[in-house]
Amino acid sequence: MCAQDAFQTQRSQLVELLVSGSLEGFESILDQLLSREVLSWEDYEGLSLVGQPISHLARRLLDTVWNKGAWGREQLTAAVREAQADSQPPELPSSWDPHSPHPARDLQSHRPAIVRRLYGHVEGVLDLTQQRGFISQYETDEIRRPIFTSSQRARRLLDLATVKANGLAAFLLQCIQELPVPLALPFEDAACKKYMSKLRTVISAQSRFLSTYDGAETLCLEEVYTENVLEIQTEVGVAGPPQQSPTTLGLEELFSTRDHFNKEADTVLVVGEAGSGKSTLLQQLHLLWALGRAFQEFFFVFPFSCRQLQCLAKPLCVRTLLFEHCCWPDLGPQNVFQVLLDHPERILLTFDGFDEFRFRFTDRERHCCPTTPTSVQSLLFNLLQGNLLKNARKVLTSRPGAVSASLRKHVRIELNLKGFSEEGIELYLRKRHREPGVADRLLCLLRATSALHGLCHLPVFSWMVSKCHEELLLQGQGSPKTTTDMYLLILGHFLLHASPQPLATHGLGPSLIQGRLPTLLHLGRLALWGLGTCCYVFSAKQLQAAHVDSEDLSLGFLVRAKRVVAGSTAPLEFLHITFQCFFAAFYLALSADTPPSSLRHLFQGHRPGSSPLARMLPKLFLRGSRCKEGSVAALLQGAESHNLQITGAFLVGLLSQEHRSLLAECQASETALLRRRDCVRRCLTRSLRQHFRSIPSAVPGEAKSMHALPGFLWLIRSLYEMQEERLAREAARRLNVGHLKLTFCSVGPAECAALAFVLRHLRRPVALQLDHNSVGDIGVEQLLPCLGVCKALYLRDNNISDRGICKLVEHALRCEQLQKLALFNNKLTDGCAHSMARLLACKQNFLALRLGNNHITAAGAEVLAQGLRTNNSLQFLGFWGNQVGDEGAQALAAALGDHQSLRWLSLVGNNIGSVGAQALALMLEKNVALEEL
Repeated sequence: MCAQDAFQTQRSQLVELLVSGSLEGFESILDQLLSREVLSWEDYEGLSLVGQPISHLARRLLDTVWNKGAWGREQLTAAVREAQADSQPPELPSSWDPHSPHPARDLQSHRPAIVRRLYGHVEGVLDLTQQRGFISQYETDEIRRPIFTSSQRARRLLDLATVKANGLAAFLLQCIQELPVPLALPFEDAACKKYMSKLRTVISAQSRFLSTYDGAETLCLEEVYTENVLEIQTEVGVAGPPQQSPTTLGLEELFSTRDHFNKEADTVLVVGEAGSGKSTLLQQLHLLWALGRAFQEFFFVFPFSCRQLQCLAKPLCVRTLLFEHCCWPDLGPQNVFQVLLDHPERILLTFDGFDEFRFRFTDRERHCCPTTPTSVQSLLFNLLQGNLLKNARKVLTSRPGAVSASLRKHVRIELNLKGFSEEGIELYLRKRHREPGVADRLLCLLRATSALHGLCHLPVFSWMVSKCHEELLLQGQGSPKTTTDMYLLILGHFLLHASPQPLATHGLGPSLIQGRLPTLLHLGRLALWGLGTCCYVFSAKQLQAAHVDSEDLSLGFLVRAKRVVAGSTAPLEFLHITFQCFFAAFYLALSADTPPSSLRHLFQGHRPGSSPLARMLPKLFLRGSRCKEGSVAALLQGAESHNLQITGAFLVGLLSQEHRSLLAECQASETALLRRRDCVRRCLTRSLRQHFRSIPSAVPGEAKSMHALPGFLWLIRSLYEMQEERLAREAARRLNVGHLKLTFCSVGPAECAALAFVLRHLRRPVALQLDHNSVGDIGVEQLLPCLGVCKALYLRDNNISDRGICKLVEHALRCEQLQKLALFNNKLTDGCAHSMARLLACKQNFLALRLGNNHITAAGAEVLAQGLRTNNSLQFLGFWGNQVGDEGAQALAAALGDHQSLRWLSLVGNNIGSVGAQALALMLEKNVALEEL
């Protein structure tokens, strides 16, 4: 009776212990009780109901065990103690017979050890049991429901083996015996377990809220996170099937792809333009891990920011980096560190913003000792190479221009983050605006203004549109077209919200800027100093030196940095690197301390001759004496080239005709403002002239061709920001090429708008090649103004759908010059077939149509054949990699029997059988023009 009384007295304590852990812990206790035959199978079924609160199940378990007597209660107490201690279940006996006559009973007797053995292999075992017919597809899908962990999936597979009489239990016994014995990991150590728990808690707290783009409110990451387009980067120049499209991944597939550049490397490189969502992607990765929803193969995750790491001046070792600059273990730091060294495969290190790390990558200095201090750059570079913590996974994010060929040698795989798809833009705005009708009105506005819609494929612009939705919808302001327009809009939003109530009804005007001009110049000076010294986080001392006070901070453009060095106050950083560049440009435009002549350094690149941009710009800007330390010219010379490009584009936009009146009333000397504008215009004009002169002469018998460098796109974007037709016309007049190639140049919708703004003034037709970019349907719409000067348009691998192509064809019907379209590796279906047929029927000078590797079926081929019947000019038709089948082949063959001009036809990979082949053979009897099939 005393034992029974004690059990009842401890009931509330036992319930608390049972529910304090996870459902995984509760189910491991059930495993122990089932294996010891404390619970019958019927008892277990009643205690493993999906969806029931764990507290209900815990009380039901206590009720069930109470009826089992003293022995059952003792067994429960022992199982709870073992779960608390997190002790390993006993391993399967070596004499265990995999051909046991009672397989189901053996599975139950050794259930805890079997669950442990299956952990890490359950997916493969599931596939094997389904292939052998022991379980159905439905049962497999039920076991693989996302809510279940690997251990829970293993348990549900064992549950099926208990109730099925088809030999599944015997088959599982054999499979389990063949699985490798799991390594005895020392993660059961109390210090290690406590550290793992603390690490999850710290990272969860850092990652739960999204404040990177918003200093005025806190956004819950789970509520607004939207997947970006993440593609495996295609290796340029590597031989392979030309019809293969880039593979698109979800975030949780980051480490699952089998594609790799270097299978010995451990680093995953994620590249993307500024504002494409790289930091937010890492933050979501951290949160998913901390909450136990993904990436659970890693027991330890250590996030770092490169912009903060570069501030560490003292030498440090791996232990110092992990413990002092991420998370310190409360117990046994030496034991914990030894575990990390012994099991690096359980570690994930993330480094965000490598482009903001002022040290250039080198693999010349090797450092292999994890306890010997070295410089922060040496430590990072050797971690990325695998000289330190080999087999630990690393994720590195960067803008493309900062990644050198020597760094890429140590990359396992490179992924390209391309921003939001059209569906992603809509999903994000609906998540941000759940009020009735607001998201719908915003989306209607975007669809009606393609320039604004094109900007929004970068998440930073989608956030701006969301933030300024009242100004865009309610106040009737003109829709922004350029990047500068958008940043002035968000500037006005922050200024209005920080202004007295009477001002809050007015838009962004000179009076509003004039009222806060000292604050804006303080922020601008700080931003420019940061760019010039490669500093992106600011201490209180640095803020004081720049005269930035609490009133300046109240605007919200500077926010607290997330990951902070232990023992120090949180530094501040701009909302985003593009905001730092914008404020630097604002300072250059309006500060009295900015000599107009110093602006030429914006157009020189990082260091003379150090980058393609610097090499292509006018030599006359490279001469000159040393600049005074701390001067505007010196700061511009010290800035990174990719930040100079963004700052330069903003400055051009601010000094444009459209915004000049806004700034003129804030500038004490309008003459100074005009001098700066004239200097910038001269720099742009001369830069373009020098660039065009560097284009090599044409090969005899061929059109003059130019493969544009990234700097060329920046110059075109700058012209677009200025919005001056005369400058665009002059630039086009000097661009004397027959083929303009911009492949793998990160061309998105915004770049398409800038290209069209300049190229529409060309005097001679040009072949425009935009393969392997992110043009999309919105970008196609932006290109329409320059379609009239294109004799050929190449848009391979650009995520274009029927909607974009139908608009393109509708416009192309009025463009006499256009004779060639290359659209392979996109998302075209039968829905575009009528437009294509109309193009062929109406344009009797059209020469080449390439539609390979899309999703066109026999129905689309039959429609296209109708256009072919009336076409007398087409010479090349590429149809490989579709699904036209026999019926589509028959339709095409019937249309081409009497065709007089077609010379080349590709139907590879279309599931064409004997019937289709016979139709093509009959076509060949009649067609005497076709040369290659």
